[in-house]
Amino acid sequence: MKLHADPSDVQMVTAYGPGWITINKQEHKGNLLVGSTGFLRPWNCANFESLTAEHFAELAQLNAELIIFGSGSKLRFVHPSWLQPLMQKRIGLETMDTHAACRTYNVLAGEGRIVIAALMLE
Repeated sequence: MKLHADPSDVQMVTAYGPGWITINKQEHKGNLLVGSTGFLRPWNCANFESLTAEHFAELAQLNAELIIFGSGSKLRFVHPSWLQPLMQKRIGLETMDTHAACRTYNVLAGEGRIVIAALMLE
């Protein structure tokens, strides 16, 4: 009996470490947006301190069910007002450290959810 979705057709995080992440066995450096439907691109922000409301407005345009925000090596939250564009579109956002975000993204993507991980790498 098969209990889990087959992630072979889904973009998955296959490894991560300080300053790098591997998506489907391809290494990337720098902050990254990765989606279960094949969406993958650099996230144009230098570090957590350089994030602005516009970065989260950009996420709202991606039309995911859920955004997993990996805030770096430790759990950090952005100003709640920055999340208004997501709330207006009824897109959930979960904040966690980046390693937890990678694991959570894989579980949700493997279940067939339309999820995007916004990952801060340090």
